[in-house]
Amino acid sequence: MSTPLTEKPAEPDSGRRLLRGMPWLVVRQHRTALACVLGLTLLAALWIVYERNELVQLLDAKGWPEKDAGQPLENDRGYNYITSILGGLPLILAVFVGAPLIAGDQENGTAQLVTTQSATRRQWLIAKLGLAYALALVSGVVLSALFTWWWKPYRSVFLSEWIDGVIFDNTGPVLPAFLLFLTAAGITIGTLIRRVLPAMVVTFLFTAITTMFVWDEVRRRLGDTHVFTYPMGTELPARYAEAYEVDRWVGSADGTLYGWGTCAEATEKAQNACIKEHGIVNDVIEYLDYSQMASMQWTAAGILLAGTALLTAFILWRVTRRPL
Repeated sequence: MSTPLTEKPAEPDSGRRLLRGMPWLVVRQHRTALACVLGLTLLAALWIVYERNELVQLLDAKGWPEKDAGQPLENDRGYNYITSILGGLPLILAVFVGAPLIAGDQENGTAQLVTTQSATRRQWLIAKLGLAYALALVSGVVLSALFTWWWKPYRSVFLSEWIDGVIFDNTGPVLPAFLLFLTAAGITIGTLIRRVLPAMVVTFLFTAITTMFVWDEVRRRLGDTHVFTYPMGTELPARYAEAYEVDRWVGSADGTLYGWGTCAEATEKAQNACIKEHGIVNDVIEYLDYSQMASMQWTAAGILLAGTALLTAFILWRVTRRPL
């Protein structure tokens, strides 16, 4: 439960407190949420360190990379739990930190009370946003750095491709930017609805739709695709092993492209006749290369941070210019 913003400290200020005034009151008000998120972050961080150490020992025992290590993370409960925590953290911050942050004070009248005291609305709001954003940033930076440290050197034995959300969204700058954006979205929804429970429900729906549907489409459009043509029936060169295949065709010698299933006939004879009729001699893939990952991630982070800035500006305008 939250402590009212107007609660006075039981003991006089000793002068040694790290935070004073409004920031201290905001931290005290939201200390339960703060402790839970930081505790979850610490748990996940220690778990990543442990799982990485286990993976390194397993790969060394199997003689990797000289020998094939198979899929050591398949059915690994630790890996599944960690990725579940990382995938659920944006929802937790948006719903349980962002949505109630302003809506709670609007609903119980604390916002009006505190801004009639010595603090201004802007001071109160900056302290609120500073807490939420600092929490999102610290959690995101710590977990993203550790997960990247775990994944990058051993990515060939991980189950997911680099473009998949479980990897792309949890490494590099994307996770902290995502946490900031969804936290800001939760605060905005709470500011507009002004009631905690409805704000949490709407934030939950918004976050679920954004993470499961919208962002998946955005992610794959962050990079420019390339096309590679190679003779039909031959193996794709090894340098494309980490490329993400966007689409595939078959092509004739003059460059005409046909759908992958153009000559999918019932018999081999009919298939060969179709290939000969169309003059098909090549396989063609459209792909995103692994080397594009860093630039795609920074582009994603830029989009998310721009969205965070816009939402923050709207919150500041709404709260400082409109009645609480």
